[in-house]
Amino acid sequence: MIKVSVLCGFMMALFAFASCNSGEGTFTEKELSLINGADSIMRVLTIDKPDDLAVLRAQSEDLSSETLSSEAFVRLCSQMTATVTHPSQDGVGIAGPQVGLNRRVVAVQRFDKEGEPFEVYGNIRIVAHHGEKAPGGEGCLSVPDKRGDVMRWQDIEIEYDAVFSEGKVTVQPVRERIQGFTAVIFQHETDHLDGVLYIDRL
Repeated sequence: MIKVSVLCGFMMALFAFASCNSGEGTFTEKELSLINGADSIMRVLTIDKPDDLAVLRAQSEDLSSETLSSEAFVRLCSQMTATVTHPSQDGVGIAGPQVGLNRRVVAVQRFDKEGEPFEVYGNIRIVAHHGEKAPGGEGCLSVPDKRGDVMRWQDIEIEYDAVFSEGKVTVQPVRERIQGFTAVIFQHETDHLDGVLYIDRL
């Protein structure tokens, strides 16, 4: 009886663990509500609001390949792009935490590509850098009315699992080398995914 009880207890614990982790990498109900409840423009979180600051300082998590392929992710990408390009913002990049989602998603204007398009990247990380850092002026949509000089790498390598470009998502692991001002934007936005603001680097 003891052995059977122990085995049953172990199986129940294993089932509970699997159930708790079955949603790993998927949007939560709160996140889906935020994505589906917004119009084309999302509210940008700012450091002067305590609840906003808690989100901006939190660590962001990856999304599963299934979630990156979902309509909800496409909608999020479209909304992030519309938000950062809106005349009221007029930015060159925005990250998931800035619109209330602690997910490793960033929208970046690709000044290194023809037409300087905005693209959105899922599960993005900077994995290497080359050369030396250089100073440059930066601002942030989440830090209103402030600017400062930040030292950034001018030549980096990034990895991501998905990209939203020209209205569609491609889910495929990619490693890419980025240089110049676009590399600076990627560093600024990926900092957000680790709870770091540019003012921390002044």
